[in-house]
Amino acid sequence: MTASSDIRLGVDIGGTFTDVALEVGDKRYTAKGLTTPRAPEEGVLAIVRSVIAEAGVAPGDVRLIIHGTTLATNALIERKGARAALLTTEGFRDVVEIRHENRFEQYDVNIDLPPPLVPRRLRLPIRERVDAQGSVLIPLDDASVSAAIDTLAAQQVEAVAVGFLHSFTNPDHERRVGEALAKRLPDIAVTLSSDVSPEMREYERFSTACANAYLQPLIGSYVQKLERELARAGFRCPMLLMTSGGGIATTDTAIRFPVRLVESGPAGGAIFAACIARQHGLDRVVSFDMGGTTAKICFIDRAQPQTARLFEVARIYRFARGSGLPLRIPVIEMVEIGAGGGSIASVDGLGRIAVGPASAGSEPGPVSYGRGGNEPTVTDADVALGRIDPQTFSGGKMPLDAAAAKRAIVARIGEALKLAAEHAALGISEVVDENMANAARVHGVESGKDLRSRTLIAFGGAAPLHAARIAEKLGIGRVLVPTNAGVGSAVGLLRAPVAYEVVRSRLMRLESFDAAAANKLIAAMRAEAAAIVRRGAPDAKLDERRSALMRYRGQGHEIAIELPVREFSAGDRPAIRKLFEDAYGRLYSRHIPGVEIEILSWVVAVDAPAEGALAVAAPTQPSPASGQGRGMPQPRSRRPVFDPSSGEFLDVPIYWRADLKPGARIRGPAVIAEDDTSTLVGPLFDAQIDRFGYIELTRRETRP
Repeated sequence: MTASSDIRLGVDIGGTFTDVALEVGDKRYTAKGLTTPRAPEEGVLAIVRSVIAEAGVAPGDVRLIIHGTTLATNALIERKGARAALLTTEGFRDVVEIRHENRFEQYDVNIDLPPPLVPRRLRLPIRERVDAQGSVLIPLDDASVSAAIDTLAAQQVEAVAVGFLHSFTNPDHERRVGEALAKRLPDIAVTLSSDVSPEMREYERFSTACANAYLQPLIGSYVQKLERELARAGFRCPMLLMTSGGGIATTDTAIRFPVRLVESGPAGGAIFAACIARQHGLDRVVSFDMGGTTAKICFIDRAQPQTARLFEVARIYRFARGSGLPLRIPVIEMVEIGAGGGSIASVDGLGRIAVGPASAGSEPGPVSYGRGGNEPTVTDADVALGRIDPQTFSGGKMPLDAAAAKRAIVARIGEALKLAAEHAALGISEVVDENMANAARVHGVESGKDLRSRTLIAFGGAAPLHAARIAEKLGIGRVLVPTNAGVGSAVGLLRAPVAYEVVRSRLMRLESFDAAAANKLIAAMRAEAAAIVRRGAPDAKLDERRSALMRYRGQGHEIAIELPVREFSAGDRPAIRKLFEDAYGRLYSRHIPGVEIEILSWVVAVDAPAEGALAVAAPTQPSPASGQGRGMPQPRSRRPVFDPSSGEFLDVPIYWRADLKPGARIRGPAVIAEDDTSTLVGPLFDAQIDRFGYIELTRRETRP
């Protein structure tokens, strides 16, 4: 019997499916089921019960549960959070509406901006003022605080954000207001901007504080309810939550800072892809995670996902920076678009096929699910094209109605464009593939990265069906589809470290670098981060990473520079200058001589590496007895799959992944099916099972 210390559970809630991965020693059990939006914990418990029953373990044997969720993201996008208010410095109540006073679409006269999460009537001024150095110019006016609290009580506000000018240098006024709120309105959630985002630039800081307050009641209620239900079901282990930055945190931290959960589920997928890149020794990778509601694309270099300090959610314009709500939090940087299996297809006013961002979700879901949906989706198109077997979908537990999918595609797309069902379905598939490929191109240009030299790692329920075509569009010659690809984000949760990142803005000119002040600040930041990490990993050895956000004086933006983990001295000034100039040169291919360099903010990240962080799958050897080792294996069956190049259905071999051993080779076109997903081997690709049991697609014309 496996010791309970070896049993860990990963749970990822998506917009359409909830995925679960259970690791019992060196064995892994997975399950996928529809998300229950009205009560997400119900879907979680049902799927968790099924997977532990399959593994033959009791709830009390599970040592740790790691959870990722899209609830925070969906609440911000759908505006389903709390009734929140903002208390801010007198004269600055409109900062979250004025934004930066710039236009992300210069010539769009009808430009739309996302409305603030807090309406103007609930943005209340407080008389106080602190300058940029932290000195008090106007003392906090207790009368204005008391009047504001009276208004909050009368308006039945559920959460409050407190954001004062320059509070990142001196948080005293914010803390005093927080204490007054806790005393008079103890049931209201309170967020201080100096706690959630203690950095300069008041618009981003206020926006982040408002988002955190907006999410606190919802996420707090959900997390506490899920913990109670798990305890009632017999689970006695702690639950940790994935954060946007790729680490996991305790429930207390998640409830206090729910804004850090905004990219919770997708971050698990990026960690999954990073582990695969490390396992295969790949320096440059692009991860492609396509689920039921969205697709996510992330660049991974040297087994580390690309990260950022600023993230936008709920963009009004799909690829336009500045069209969303900014959140200044640690985040794995990725581009996310409404292009999943449940994305709805339609014909727009110009007679073009449009796909997404609206999604059928899990309720009612795609038409083929037979749950009341009547709008065709990407999944319906894949069914109509023969890529998905209606009888074996989701391991046969959820048979699909192919005839209904075709009727809906004809009614909503085919009749308007005078196309047969298969050609309309191909149009849907091509549009969504081009949308994803274009998102990857734009992200590559913005990041200064070349996609053609990268390996594409595809996971999520829908990604393996579309990966070959997207790789073809991007000029990528190699695709990896790992084992358990359909629940990749849930597996990634089990690979993530317990981690926390602290940022502090403290302007320091490099010419007058104060080593003692820097050491004191970093020591306090490390202590804060370590204390939070210790709650989730009390006995683990901690790793530390440091960086500084630096720029040339007079510039409007800064770049992150990795710093050594040690005490600084005055003699480190030339070394820090070289680190900055090297990084600046890599980004912009030049330096700016004669201009002062300054440090704006300091970053300290502390983590306790996850158990088995390198183990996604153990290498296996071909089994001669199986008959499916090296060479061409035998398909289980054949079925018609539509071929875009010939414009007709071809009789294509269907293989089952469980039958394929390392060394097996398959020539496209073909389909490799499994319970959680299917991999479409395009006509230009060959497939091989590598030593880890992963499907490796190689484009023929790129092979030597």
